[in-house]
Amino acid sequence: MKTWLNGVRWLLGQCLVIMVRIYQYTLSPLLGPRCRFWPSCSSYAIEAIQVHGPFKGSWMAMKRILKCHPGSSGGMDPVPGGRSEALCREDEGHAGAVDHHRSRRDC
Repeated sequence: MKTWLNGVRWLLGQCLVIMVRIYQYTLSPLLGPRCRFWPSCSSYAIEAIQVHGPFKGSWMAMKRILKCHPGSSGGMDPVPGGRSEALCREDEGHAGAVDHHRSRRDC
């Protein structure tokens, strides 16, 4: 039973990722670069679904999309436990020695 549920979760996650990819390749180029965050909201959604599963990942993506509006200052907002968070941590270690400009250090 548990294996079957894991298969359904995996399939649902793949369907959600495909839907976001369709958005990335069709609508996003028409809208232009508008995201106020790094990673972009669609990249965040894909990573959150892949790392945390379709339910929690979708919830995290919805919260992120609601934060992305003209009144938001944006900035770095990596997926907890994901590749983007690892990149922020890696960049934190190198940024202090390399330069003093704002980079992904505010993760």
